[in-house]
Amino acid sequence: MLVKKPGDIAPSEITPRGIYQRRRDLIKLASAGAILGAAAPFVGAQTAGLQKLEAAKNARYGTTEAPTAYKHVTGYINYYEFGTEKEDPPQFAKRLRVRPWTVAVEGEVAKPRTFGIEELLKFPLEERVYRLRCVEAWSMVIPWIGFEFNRLAKLVEPTSKAKFVEFVTALQPDTMPGLRLPVLDWPYVEGLRIDEAMHPLTILALGLYGEVLPNQNGAPVRLVVPWKYGFKSGKSIVRIRFVERQPQTAWEKANPSEYGFYSNVNPNRDHPRWSQKRERRIPDFFARRETLMFNGYGEQVAGLYAGMDLKKLY
Repeated sequence: MLVKKPGDIAPSEITPRGIYQRRRDLIKLASAGAILGAAAPFVGAQTAGLQKLEAAKNARYGTTEAPTAYKHVTGYINYYEFGTEKEDPPQFAKRLRVRPWTVAVEGEVAKPRTFGIEELLKFPLEERVYRLRCVEAWSMVIPWIGFEFNRLAKLVEPTSKAKFVEFVTALQPDTMPGLRLPVLDWPYVEGLRIDEAMHPLTILALGLYGEVLPNQNGAPVRLVVPWKYGFKSGKSIVRIRFVERQPQTAWEKANPSEYGFYSNVNPNRDHPRWSQKRERRIPDFFARRETLMFNGYGEQVAGLYAGMDLKKLY
C-alpha cells in the first residue's frame, strides 16, 4: 500500500515542474520496453524473504520516537534513477542488480581498496533509529542497520590532503529508467567535508527493519547522514573518493540556488519555493510539526559549524 499525497498538495509544490512532467515520458519508455526489457535480470526481490541482519541496538545516537511503518519507509521514496514520483522506485527498482557488488575506496588515501558487499556485511552492525528529513518538508523515523563510516575510512588511511569525501552511486542504464530523463547529470554524486564524514553519526547503511536494504531504499549500501536533508545520503554506492577539493554534487550542479553543498536541516533558511520551518511526518500529510535545527542532532553536530553562516552556506 502506497501513501498518496492529498489533492491539495500540487506536484509543483514538491518537485520542479520540468521534472514531474517527465513522468509520462518515463512510463511510456518503460512500458514500451525501451528501458526495462523483459529479459533484464531480476536480482534481489524486494517483497518478501529478504536476508535478515543481526545488529546490536545503539540508542546513544538514535531517537526514542516510534519508527515509521515499514510499508511507508519502503513505499514513499525519492530515488530519481527510477523515476520522479514516490511510487516509481518500488515499481522499477526490482530490477536493480545488487550482486555482485563492490565499493571502490580511493583518492587521497594510503591504502586504496575495493570492498565486496560480503566484506561490508561482516562489519560490526548496529541498529540506529534515525530521523530522516526531506527537503520537500516531509519526514520519517527509520531503524537503519549499518556501521560508522569512520570504521571503513580507517582501513584505507586518509592522507593529510583528504579534506572532503565524494560518494558516487551506481549507473545501470538497463535497470534505471530515470537515467533516460534529463533530470540530473548522472551518476548521482554527493559529498561531505571529511569531519562530517568521520562523525560517529554518519553511517553506511546495509539494512533497515532487521533486513538488508530493499532495492528502492538504496541497496545494497547507502550513506545516512541524519542531520542533513535526505538527498545528501546517496543510495547504491559504488565508489568513495577522498579528495582535496570540495566535490560538486548532483543537485548542487543542477540547481545551486536551491541545493547547496552542506544542506543541513535548517528551519531558519527557507527553500526558495517553500518554507522549511515545519514538516509533515509520513503518513500524516495534514499534521505539521516544527522542524528541528540539524534535524534534532544539534547537540552532537553543531560544533562542526561554529562560526559559519548557515544561511549563506546552506
